[in-house]
Amino acid sequence: MGGAPEPADPAPAQEDYGSGKLGSWQNLSRRIASEDQIRDALMFNGIFMFGDSISVQDGAALEHLVTAQTGDSIASHDWSGEPASAAVDALAEWSHRYGLPGRIVMAVGTNDIFDPPAFAAQVERTMAIVGPVRTVYWVNVHAGRFKKSAAVRAADERNSAWINQQLDQVAARHPNLKIVRWAEYLATQPSGPATYLRDGVHTTEPVGQDARNSLILKAIQGR
Repeated sequence: MGGAPEPADPAPAQEDYGSGKLGSWQNLSRRIASEDQIRDALMFNGIFMFGDSISVQDGAALEHLVTAQTGDSIASHDWSGEPASAAVDALAEWSHRYGLPGRIVMAVGTNDIFDPPAFAAQVERTMAIVGPVRTVYWVNVHAGRFKKSAAVRAADERNSAWINQQLDQVAARHPNLKIVRWAEYLATQPSGPATYLRDGVHTTEPVGQDARNSLILKAIQGR
């Protein structure tokens, strides 16, 4: 038929899963290792770590803890607000640019509560990048923002459980994917998460920070 083409249908909007929408994060705070730190971690077969705002806060303490207990060095790429897809992009970039050590810590997923169905593909993407020989330690998530409404907080917790379920499902297919069970730890504490989380997501200092970092250390040590 002649005439001007009909306009294309608009792209579908991201579904709201009850937690709201992920805001712009690219200009938020970050901690990214220097090239010397990256090459040091590679040379001595240390650890690469990719995290979000929890790791921006807790990462330096974790690096000191791991190095003191194991002698291993960590090169970190931590960026507040980023979803798993962005962390996996950074992993892919470091893999292409530097290569990878034998152990990778992924401490992301909390920001995926805003779009939970996108998460599993990013875990699978991670495993494809690292291959079957290297070990990935993935910290599962807990979000239940204290200052939000009861409905939003319930959605946060529901979406966190959805993310963790996907992580378990991928781990069942990849024996080199080890889950650091932060969510289960919080769920079993008699005092509840408020002792460990200052806002329902980020750790209190030092109690929550020490607890989460200790879980990561134990996983790396195979305990």
